[in-house]
Amino acid sequence: MLDILSNLNDALYTYVLIILLLGCGLYLSFRTKFAQIRFFLESFKLITEKTNTGGVSSFQAVMIATASRVGVGNIIGVSYALIVGGSGALLWMWITAILGSSSACVECILAQIYKVRNGNSSAFTGGPAYYIHRLSGKRGLGVLFSWLLILCFSVGFNGLQAYNFSSSFEHYIDGYQSSAYKYIVGLGLSCAILLIISKGIKSVGIMSSVLVPTKAIIYIGIALYVTLSNIDKLPFIFRSIISNAFDFRAIFAGFSSSALMIGVKRGLYSNEAGMGSAPNVAASADTSHPARQGILQIFSVFMDTLICTSTAFLILASGVSINPNDTGIYVVQQALSSQLGAFGIHFISFFILLFSFTSIFGNYCYAESNILYICGTNKVLKFFRPFCIVPVFLGTIIKSELAWNIADICMGLMAIMNIIFILKGSTQAVKCLNNYSELKKKNKNMKFIAKDIGIKDTVWE
Repeated sequence: MLDILSNLNDALYTYVLIILLLGCGLYLSFRTKFAQIRFFLESFKLITEKTNTGGVSSFQAVMIATASRVGVGNIIGVSYALIVGGSGALLWMWITAILGSSSACVECILAQIYKVRNGNSSAFTGGPAYYIHRLSGKRGLGVLFSWLLILCFSVGFNGLQAYNFSSSFEHYIDGYQSSAYKYIVGLGLSCAILLIISKGIKSVGIMSSVLVPTKAIIYIGIALYVTLSNIDKLPFIFRSIISNAFDFRAIFAGFSSSALMIGVKRGLYSNEAGMGSAPNVAASADTSHPARQGILQIFSVFMDTLICTSTAFLILASGVSINPNDTGIYVVQQALSSQLGAFGIHFISFFILLFSFTSIFGNYCYAESNILYICGTNKVLKFFRPFCIVPVFLGTIIKSELAWNIADICMGLMAIMNIIFILKGSTQAVKCLNNYSELKKKNKNMKFIAKDIGIKDTVWE
């Protein structure tokens, strides 16, 4: 079963999804007149928008999405990309992020347009399940998407992040995997997560708005210190990135492990643009115009890519040798320890722990909006929240490649469904962006009215 799922997983991600996600990003870049470039600076300005209702603010929503995006893959995954694909993988990662930003913008605008009120409260919920339902007229398709997402994020990916969290203690405790300590760590992590998510997405938003910027600034700062300490190597690093990225003889000699393929895959699966994950929390933001939250996702993809870049430059500037048989974590540890001594090992262990922790409750928020879509009532959350910590606990004590392969396949199927419907709804998203630009140009009150772009039966009327 594991072999069958692994082969299916490889085929889905290597051939189908890369073509669909890149094609979608390229198409939407032209449809939106490269909104990711036009509104890049605007995305930084919009972070400060506040809510008047006490709901989830734009900043909190984008920090929850960034919490889920920025995980252990930004450290170990990038390191692995350099081992397999070489330094040129970084350039293709940048190109992928630029194209993907347009998909992230469009999917989050659609999530905002078709969001709904969460019961009788002032809070909102929404996401791909909601706009798939509206755009197709078939609730069953929305339900299918929701179950795929819940299996993917709440079960598979949270189990994986919990395993990474637990593994960070191996360096400090001899025989950790065979000891009782991992059960203690699992119980402690599960209780901490339950305490945070039991208070709802607003609580997660507050936590994310503190932890996510803090971890990003510190991690980027350390990487910048290592890079500037070896500033004389920068010309060589940039030459290496460009020459390796466009070494077409090497690319066609081993396409699946080339800089192009590895860089594109790492970029797509790190920033999750077009995958249908970030819109689930983007819809919860209480904002004055749907386009604002879409534009903010440009910032989120940028932050994710900046942290990936920090890991790459940290490794390349350190001068540590990279061997094909090395593991991703080993290369990062060697790079930091060569520059910072023993502190480097402790630093990377702590950040793997922190990145895993914030990803878990970011992933939970994605699942919550989808269980609400399926059941249609908040009452189910008192059962769903305790259920969500079971994979977290199990992830700290066992390594289940089967569960992770199933999660990857679920995410692949999610992405295919999402791409179909963001392309279908791209006309509404483009009209929404144009409406935003017109209001801004005329210095009018930035209040969105759905009928102005021909949309009916939404919370925006």
